[in-house]
Amino acid sequence: MLPPAAAPQDVVDAIAKIEALLDDVVNHGNDDELFIASYLQGHFAVEARQLEMVEGASLSMLNEKMTGSLQRAFDNNELDAQDAELVKALWRRLFEGANQVLTN
Repeated sequence: MLPPAAAPQDVVDAIAKIEALLDDVVNHGNDDELFIASYLQGHFAVEARQLEMVEGASLSMLNEKMTGSLQRAFDNNELDAQDAELVKALWRRLFEGANQVLTN
């Protein structure tokens, strides 16, 4: 059993929203979208879970952690440039979508 989240509820809600959006892409996307979403999901699972344990966590911290994690992976040539751009674009879309839902 996982310990309860220490992060503020809006961060926990954003993480849940992004997870749901990622799951939707994985469940309904084409092969390319599935690859991109699955790659992003691996990074997100690690970064989001760590952030949930931080009392002063924020949505901007989530974005910083994710973009940093992805950039380190891209710097290690884990993906070709085109796929890296698709992953970054999907992250921006998911983050903006979750952020809009929480601010409305």
